[in-house]
Amino acid sequence: MRELEARFADELVVIGVHSGKFRAERVTANIAAAAQRLRIEHAIVNDRQFRVWRAYGVTAWPTVVLLDPAGGIVGAVPGEFLAGQLVPVIEGLIADFERADTVVGARLSRGPWPLKLPPEPGGPLAFPGRVLAARGDRLFVADSGHDRILELQVESEGKSRRGVQARVVRVIGSGRRGAGDGSADQASFDHPQGMALTPGRLTGAGLVPATGAETLLVADAENHTVRAVALPAGAVTTIAGTGSQARRANEAGVGRGAALSSPWDVELLSAAPCGITGAGAAAADALVIAMAGAHQLWRLDLVTGAVEPWIGTGREDLSDGPPFRCTLAQPMGMRLVGRRLFFADSESSAVRFADLDGRDGPEVETLVGKGLFEFGDEDGQGGHVRLQHPYDLTAGPGPEGTEVLYVADTYNDRIKAVVPATRRSDAFVGGGEPGHEDGDAGVARFWGPQGVAVADGRLFVADTNNHAVRVVDLVGATPVVRTLEIVG
Repeated sequence: MRELEARFADELVVIGVHSGKFRAERVTANIAAAAQRLRIEHAIVNDRQFRVWRAYGVTAWPTVVLLDPAGGIVGAVPGEFLAGQLVPVIEGLIADFERADTVVGARLSRGPWPLKLPPEPGGPLAFPGRVLAARGDRLFVADSGHDRILELQVESEGKSRRGVQARVVRVIGSGRRGAGDGSADQASFDHPQGMALTPGRLTGAGLVPATGAETLLVADAENHTVRAVALPAGAVTTIAGTGSQARRANEAGVGRGAALSSPWDVELLSAAPCGITGAGAAAADALVIAMAGAHQLWRLDLVTGAVEPWIGTGREDLSDGPPFRCTLAQPMGMRLVGRRLFFADSESSAVRFADLDGRDGPEVETLVGKGLFEFGDEDGQGGHVRLQHPYDLTAGPGPEGTEVLYVADTYNDRIKAVVPATRRSDAFVGGGEPGHEDGDAGVARFWGPQGVAVADGRLFVADTNNHAVRVVDLVGATPVVRTLEIVG
């Protein structure tokens, strides 16, 4: 759509009609925040009761309806489409309605349609998408709205109910939207999301040990690429993706010749049986990519550069089973714990995992959630649990030392705690209404949290629509939520 808007800037008026599937998508303030986050610059109608949907006979998301200057319906295109499919039709309409003898008397009016956009968010962050905690005082933030990544040094003292402070150590990315490689201050991103950190330098032979060297891998979502950041210098290199969204399903490739589709998160896999990842990883040989646009998990070989579908048929649905019989629905966040790769299956409002020791490859099972149209805000167990479009998850200690998944239940404005051993899910922090309030678990308010990370007794939350990072103390009887103050 952006391509058509740019090509026909003086002739084409785009009006988005948002007929929201999820309840949270029918709230005007949430739609406005999403439009600003995604840099949508055309008018949007909140069709919360599906009146426009029904009036035009729409049956699928998305659907494009083309109208002529006289208001007549030229045609409709359901599902995904290429800009080139509509270009000749629009050019023909322009030619027809520029003629003086046009039927009905309607004439084409040229010129941009005036539209007042909301101001850019103030402060150091704009719609932060993800957080990565290398340790309790070292935090990476995908500052998605500013198209950059921040490395922060978080204070380790002063766990009072007052805010927590963090100092900017490094800025990766110029802040200009783009896809350029290069030094930390010259490289550019487009809506960067999930990150993974590993020791060593990434070379043509994979990750090789190097004193003091680390590699930060980034899912650059809107560029449809995976980027590698060489630390401490911060130089950025594209290691996978052409820069354009894949148009064919299940098409493998190599490195920059492989077409990706909305990569939203990355997680390292080690050849070692323990599967340790993150800052303590050893000899990672592959990278898993949450390919949200393809409804699959893909695998990138860090030695050969080969990129290929790994889990999921590509059909959007929720069904468990072997890697190429199961179906996923917009996976957006992952965390490897031992030999289980847990992931937030956003469109099915589910938390699922791939057992890497499955007989026929990674076997997928669903922990909580039930299907594409089964969502809400209900605690419980297994298929009785209702989430609403979770974006991310992480693992950390729970009560009595149990292993807990902390889930960014994005459209419910909460963080949920899911216990894998029992498949039990409960509200952890957040009152369930959008806002920005610090305090105890039920008092605190979030607005569309999209990222979570745990380190050293702290849960860090990318509170996306509040343009903030929140910190939850996991030590103690009652979790306390505070806002991270970023300085420098």
